[in-house]
Amino acid sequence: MNIVSALEQPMAADRHTYSITGGVPLEGSVTASGAKNAVTKQLVAGLLTDQPCVLHGVPRILEVDLVLGMLAELGTQVTWLGEHSVQVHTPEVRETSLSAMYSGVNRIPILMMGPLLHRRGETIVPLPGGCTIGKRPIDFHLEGLRQMGADIAEHPTSVKVHVDDRLTGAHIDLPFPSVGATENLLLAAVRASGTTVISNAAVEPEIVDLILMLQKMGALITINTDRTIMVEGVRELRGVEHTTIADRIEIASFAAAAIATDGCIEVRGARQEHLVTYLNTLRHIGGDFAETKDGLAFWRARSLTATDVETGVHPGFMTDWQQPLTVLLTQASGTSVVHETIYEDRFGYTEQLRAMGASVDLTTRCLGAVACRFHGRDFQHTAKISGTRRLLGADLVIPDLRAGFGYVLAALVADGTSTISGTRYLERGYEQPVAKLAAVGARITTRPV
Repeated sequence: MNIVSALEQPMAADRHTYSITGGVPLEGSVTASGAKNAVTKQLVAGLLTDQPCVLHGVPRILEVDLVLGMLAELGTQVTWLGEHSVQVHTPEVRETSLSAMYSGVNRIPILMMGPLLHRRGETIVPLPGGCTIGKRPIDFHLEGLRQMGADIAEHPTSVKVHVDDRLTGAHIDLPFPSVGATENLLLAAVRASGTTVISNAAVEPEIVDLILMLQKMGALITINTDRTIMVEGVRELRGVEHTTIADRIEIASFAAAAIATDGCIEVRGARQEHLVTYLNTLRHIGGDFAETKDGLAFWRARSLTATDVETGVHPGFMTDWQQPLTVLLTQASGTSVVHETIYEDRFGYTEQLRAMGASVDLTTRCLGAVACRFHGRDFQHTAKISGTRRLLGADLVIPDLRAGFGYVLAALVADGTSTISGTRYLERGYEQPVAKLAAVGARITTRPV
């Protein structure tokens, strides 16, 4: 088992930088990895039982190593069964809290509250971290657990949670369909006493996949058509074998790369039903897709033209799709608008795009039809992109995971050669990005640092 220390990993220096020479149409096939946003939560779900859980399609990325390191610290036995299959088995939870080195690393520790309350009745978890893309408070999480009977004490860097006997079912109405809060409450509700109803829940494919895994373990979960999830708590859950879904963010990234470079890429494992809104947007711009024997193929069908996009909760346009899309829109004629309604500070990466020659103007105005939480507030959450703009190679520094592939895409369409550092952020969520890009013809090399 190769588990990287959390103290070393998130803040470590890059292992290498990328050098990318643009102007080459990308052609060929890649295989989509398992979804980071699904598998990391499914690994946590393994804490809910003392029986072995086997997950297939697990991407070999830094974020997975990080979660496995956390689980091992709590007492989980981790065994790799193959390149992308891992068994997690926690016959006994030896520790009820994670060490301080996990503070601010990512948001996974807060999802362990429910499972640890069921197994040991108490836990202390560090406050979450992750990419700097805006405030991501956990008040929805904590209020829901309080309604289920948890006693919660908040500290500057951690949260202490206790329950005397067992969490109890409650009717929880989320003010916003938060993915993280929905996942947290699901993991808490499956072994609670009585029935839990989560209203205004998130219903992303990754959440549905988590529910499918929990159902295989013996959970009783119903998803209603009005964003209501009902969970009938059970005393015990059993082990499971489950294959995680493909990563729809990675799929969308390679689709954008195919269209931006005027190439054609088949992404094996891609599923149309997870990409409906994205596929419509690609067609509006000038891209197209077709189902293949093994997945979906993407290409440019006509000259690219501007469009307007608003991010939103599923089934809306995913916020993690907007970074490569914004780069793609720099190559489209006309003026496009991207209205970000999920995170208030997600366009910081565009400053370096402007240095490459892109025309991207940010505004605090809500230029869209979607009711936005940021209306009237001083957040630059709307971008106006004017194309077609010639991008020039540059030295780029990746600020966060999703901006990372946006920079890769910018380098792929730019004239000349770009050097990209901060690659550790990209590699937290993308499996073997250099090898996959090279496989479809990208002129990309790495250099140790």
